[in-house]
Formats: sequence, C-alpha cells, structure tokens
Amino acid sequence: MEQGSGEGARDTAGAEGTELVVGEDFADAVLVDQEWQDTEFRECDFTDADLHGLRTRNCVFTDCTFRRADLGESAHRATALRSCTFDRTVLIGSTWDGCSLLGSSFVDCRIRPWTVRETDLTLVGMGRVVLTGSDLRGIRFREANLSDGDLRDCDLREADLGGARLLGTRLDRADLRGARIDADGLVQAVLSEVRVDEMTAVAYAVARGLRVD
Repeated sequence: MEQGSGEGARDTAGAEGTELVVGEDFADAVLVDQEWQDTEFRECDFTDADLHGLRTRNCVFTDCTFRRADLGESAHRATALRSCTFDRTVLIGSTWDGCSLLGSSFVDCRIRPWTVRETDLTLVGMGRVVLTGSDLRGIRFREANLSDGDLRDCDLREADLGGARLLGTRLDRADLRGARIDADGLVQAVLSEVRVDEMTAVAYAVARGLRVD
C-alpha cells in the first residue's frame, strides 16, 4: 500500500498483528485499484483521494475523513468504518459485504447503485440519502438518521429499522415484510403502497389512533 504525505505514524502493533496507520494524510493521493488487507487506519484524511476500485478485506477505519473522495467501484469485505465522514463522496457501484459503518455520516454522497450485504449501518447519519430501488434486505439501520431520505421501491425485508429517524422519509412501494420498524417511525414517513406484514400493519393502525379488535 502506498503511503500518503508521511505526516502520520505507521506501526505494526495493530490488533492481532495488523498494520496500524495513525493520522496519515492521504489527501489528493491517487490509490486506484489497490488492495488493502489487515490494516487499521485511525484519524486519517482521504480528502479528494482517488480510491476508485479500491478493495479492502479485514480493515478498520476509525474517525477517518473521505471528503470528496472517489470510492466508485470499490469492494469491501469484513471491513469496519467507524465514525467516519463521507462528504460529497462518490460511492457509485461500490460493494459492502459483511461490513460495519457504525456511527458514520454521509452528506450529499453519490451512492447508487450500491450493493450491501449483511452490513451494519447502526447510528449512521444518512439524512436526505437517495437509495431508490436498492436491495437492503437484512441491513441493520438501528437508530440511523434517514430523515427526508428517498427509499422508494427499496427491498427492506428483514431489515432492522428499530429506533431509526424516518421523518419525511419516502417509503413508497417499499417492501417492509419482516422488517423491524417502530410504528411511530412509519407514522412520520411518507407512505404509499408499502408492503408490510400483519403485525406491522396492526401496530401502524394503533399508532394512527385506530382501535383494532
């Protein structure tokens, strides 16, 4: 893996012998089609970095910044990005398999098409996100901020949306069968032709003030 400007510190004492990179400046770095494995990054800056086609496996990024970075067509497996900032980041065509984006924030990012499998998006900030038509089956969005987002036509079967903020979120024609979702969240969302299971339908009706006998 190529280094950035060298302003940070590099160590081999990461968890379980992984390489540890702390405070490295990768701003404007060109790191196209690289493959990173068993590396931990802490407080690194990837602003304006070209990471197109990057492949990561068993990596950890903590408090890293990806402002205006290009992560298009990248692929990530068993990688964690914790409390990272994605601001106007290009994520088009990226794949996330068995990953965690716990507590990360996404602002004005270009995302679709986006492939996510068995990925944890707990506590993510994705207000105004556009994920129309995405396959989000089984994804964990627990306590995520999805306010004013566009999730129309999404497949959200078995997804965990417990505690998620859904104020103004568009869920038209979404499939929520088997999903864990708070009735209050559904009340706050914009709904039309949404598919739900019986239990969710009853909870929604009660939240709307109806009496179900």
